[in-house]
Amino acid sequence: MKVAAVMSVAALTLAACGDSGNGSGSSSSSSSTTKKSDVKVGMAYDVGGRGDQSFNDSAAAGLDKAKSELGVDTKEAAAVNGENEAAREERLQQLIDAGYTHVVAVGFAYAKSVGKAAKDNPEVHFAIVDDASDDSKGANVDQITFAENEGSFLVGAAAALKSKTGHIGFVGGVNVPLIKKFEAGYIAGAKAVNPAIKIDSQYLTQPPDFSGFGDPAKGKTAADGMYQKGADVVYHAAGGSGGGVFTAAKAAGKLAIGVDSDQALTAPEAVRSVIMTSMIKKVDVAVYDFIKSASEGKELTGNNIYDLKAGGVDYSTTGGQIDDIKSKLDDYKAKIVSGEIKVPVTP
Repeated sequence: MKVAAVMSVAALTLAACGDSGNGSGSSSSSSSTTKKSDVKVGMAYDVGGRGDQSFNDSAAAGLDKAKSELGVDTKEAAAVNGENEAAREERLQQLIDAGYTHVVAVGFAYAKSVGKAAKDNPEVHFAIVDDASDDSKGANVDQITFAENEGSFLVGAAAALKSKTGHIGFVGGVNVPLIKKFEAGYIAGAKAVNPAIKIDSQYLTQPPDFSGFGDPAKGKTAADGMYQKGADVVYHAAGGSGGGVFTAAKAAGKLAIGVDSDQALTAPEAVRSVIMTSMIKKVDVAVYDFIKSASEGKELTGNNIYDLKAGGVDYSTTGGQIDDIKSKLDDYKAKIVSGEIKVPVTP
């Protein structure tokens, strides 16, 4: 292991944002047709970084939109598997020292480092995705959270409606409360359709090992086992490891469900046909909201929750594989929004 500071410097250097297409190159403002903003945004990704086709890429899309439309200056850095708290703190501080007025931390693993950085740098504004704990709380912190359980309910119902074996699966990246929300909603949605359905659940790693969000081989092994035991639809909430779930589904001739982004659009073309739907978590919208508000002189703070009613979560229809059950899913959606259905947050 390299020392934390070295890892952070390397990650920051390699991930410096330029072109919105691949995040490489030097930091720059948007095109000359867009007025340059005084807001400078540094983004610290979770493990997997830009290019994970899921969680981090959704955050990147919000940053890219802000860069293009608002003219903000940007820089990016990515977490490294197995890094310690000091590495995360150093990554945020480097962005601050480089003059970035707003820092977005992608993922709950940054909670303590955001809390410390916000306290030490009251003139800088922070956003953290997926954490509303006391660790990251501060007068200059926007705590962005989502109702993952509500969106997962809908794809759970879709899985049950489409399953021919009455047997489905769930692959979680890391066994933490956040991912338990995905599992809880998925199980509740499936059982709302078929109370007798069989649901296999497996987590790839246990904290403090967060590599489960960036290990496609582990995702493939977990999904392979489920398909071999009779599951015909598997939902993953495992970040970059989800690519392995799709590979397993393709090999088994079964179906999979994506997460965070519409993965039938973002996953490699070879596996897109097995992705029947995705639970969309609109991290891009939340990130853009934070930056746009800042550019208008209105800093977002406190816990801002993006639920089904607010359009923060949803399900995708790309590929047309769930067109025949869309009316049923929309009925469930309406009942969740109205409060008729209360979706649990723990399995």
